[in-house]
Amino acid sequence: MRRQFWWADLPEEQLLDLRLCDLGLDTTHGCIPAALARLDAELARRGLRFRPHCWLSTDWFSPDGVPGIAIPFYLAHPRLTRLERRMMHEVEGGNARWLRRILRHEAGHAIDTAYRLRRRKSWREVFGPASVPYPQSYVPRPGSRRHVLHLGHWYAQSHPTEDFAETFAVWLAPNSTWRNDYADWPALRKLLYVDELMAEIHASPAPVRSRKHIEPLGESRISLREYYADKCAGRDASETGRYDQRLKEVFGSRVRYPDRPAASTFIRQVRPQLQRLLIRRSRLHPYLVHNVMRIVIQRTRDLELCVHRPVRGAKRETFRLLERILFDSVRRGRERYTL
Repeated sequence: MRRQFWWADLPEEQLLDLRLCDLGLDTTHGCIPAALARLDAELARRGLRFRPHCWLSTDWFSPDGVPGIAIPFYLAHPRLTRLERRMMHEVEGGNARWLRRILRHEAGHAIDTAYRLRRRKSWREVFGPASVPYPQSYVPRPGSRRHVLHLGHWYAQSHPTEDFAETFAVWLAPNSTWRNDYADWPALRKLLYVDELMAEIHASPAPVRSRKHIEPLGESRISLREYYADKCAGRDASETGRYDQRLKEVFGSRVRYPDRPAASTFIRQVRPQLQRLLIRRSRLHPYLVHNVMRIVIQRTRDLELCVHRPVRGAKRETFRLLERILFDSVRRGRERYTL
């Protein structure tokens, strides 16, 4: 792959000046073919005739009226994946597990479009009307059991169409134990509905068969530099910024301590141990613990914080901070909503 793409060895400043349309990438590159083959196998295992078509674009999405999936271009080449990680501090879908989860979610949107599922009265009774305005932001309810837990930040709570896509993704996953996992949750009703709905349509041809590519990479004439300038400007830190002062009390500034290890690296290293302890102590769902850990790692990167105290003390204070954030999240959810 490095020989195939002349830009793979360019210095970063020169790479950033390339236009997206000049990258010459498609879904046959990188980790994408294997991931799509696995998605097809999962759909086949469930007996579904439908297969979404896929193309490269600037972000993840499944457009209205087109039963397909747009995949971000940076997953098609390791050099671009590294650039994405450096510019944004994480890669959405950047590991195999995360990539599979997102593809299942987007396949839920695509099958909803292909079979016009949201038009059904039964669909609206279970998930709500898809016609409600899509929110610019939302405040999740961490303690709610009315929605499945799949992608981060309680994404199923953001909109009825996301609720369906997340429920479909949980249902689709191989060896899923959703009947047991959600046995005493109101969300079980949604999973049972999806199970019945897929049994009904599994062998039927899709009424909507458009193969259009919306906002394909080959038509984007912006440079990588412009792409990241827009992406960084649009990043919302309103929720993570809530804990900035607490983070600064635990960790130091890289400006003041330039030779100290990054706080984000330290937290990733002790993450398995802290997650196990937090789950055992708090008795909260692992999904909530995982989400809070991601928020803290991301924010320590954004604030350029470092570990400036002995490791044992840093680990102890990090655990206390994470525990406070966990219970603060649950408390705020209970104050704002009836669960």
